Amino acid sequence: MCGRFASFTQTQDLADQLAIAEIAEDTRLLPPSWNVAPTDPVRIVVERAARDSTEVTRSMRLARWGLVPSWAKDPSVGARMINARSESLLDKPAFAKPFAARRCLVLADGYYEWRKLTLPDAGSTGSRKVPKQAYWIHPAGPGVAAFAGLYEFWRNPAASETDPDRWLISTTVVTRPASDSMAPIHDRMPLVLPRGAWDAWLDPAVRDASNLLQVDAPRLATLPVGDAVGAVQNDGPGLIEEDPEPRDPEPVLV
Repeated sequence: MCGRFASFTQTQDLADQLAIAEIAEDTRLLPPSWNVAPTDPVRIVVERAARDSTEVTRSMRLARWGLVPSWAKDPSVGARMINARSESLLDKPAFAKPFAARRCLVLADGYYEWRKLTLPDAGSTGSRKVPKQAYWIHPAGPGVAAFAGLYEFWRNPAASETDPDRWLISTTVVTRPASDSMAPIHDRMPLVLPRGAWDAWLDPAVRDASNLLQVDAPRLATLPVGDAVGAVQNDGPGLIEEDPEPRDPEPVLV
């Protein structure tokens, strides 16, 4: 599960890292966020040929987080499709075609996950809610965390041909079973692609990218953080600061 992440690196810095040729104007205007939530606009990288052209260009554009299939009646279904399990991509009609033809990179600086902790003692009183510790998980070295993603186009049937918002671009983050180092926190994690896999994942000429679903992720670091990230209205760099009094008594090894 990947339900929250952060994306605050400057757009031009990301473009330089990924050798991006074109940046959509609305992408440049997207403010940084330390608490990206489902249905928020996010930055993605795609490789496509322009209309009436065969030349493929790498570009950065905005997409709504939560994939909306082209056949959906309305975009609300996207809220349930923020993640796509790597093991079943070909079994899900909403994901199979984008996996073959519309792969992208979802750009992040890192993501959040919550580790379930031990319940209070059976004899204690009060809430029986399972306590959790939030973690900020990010590349151990410099550079972007490039999530493997899929994207789709949805046409609003109620919009006119001249309506600039008649097309919605949406995206989903591909997830995989957690690595040994991340498993103590959660049993799943986003598929973070190493730099050497970016070109093949984006290449529209590669029709079967199944081998990339098994690549080793870049080394990730973990940091316990406070509860504030759990509320979507909270934002700012303070969300990725270390929790001075974490609930989690066990260190997570990376």
